[in-house]
Amino acid sequence: MLLISKEKFLEEHNKLSPSNLQATLALLDRFKEEKKPLLKDDSWCLDKLRIPFISWLSSLPETKKKTIKKSEKAQSFKNYPETHYEG
Repeated sequence: MLLISKEKFLEEHNKLSPSNLQATLALLDRFKEEKKPLLKDDSWCLDKLRIPFISWLSSLPETKKKTIKKSEKAQSFKNYPETHYEG
């Protein structure tokens, strides 16, 4: 069993998947939350987790997938207040 990072798992999964099963880091995070017994640490195993992930992803309603993907975008770009320094 080869353990890899979540990012590498995402990369490999998306290479092997059709467009309707493409994933994002937000979807992987949600999967990890909902399937804690499968993911006890931060290591991901493509052979062990890909089939359960595809089953979980396939069972999500399309609207829920879009909501999770949008939440990822909202977290990625934060609007920080401008600071002005006068010298």
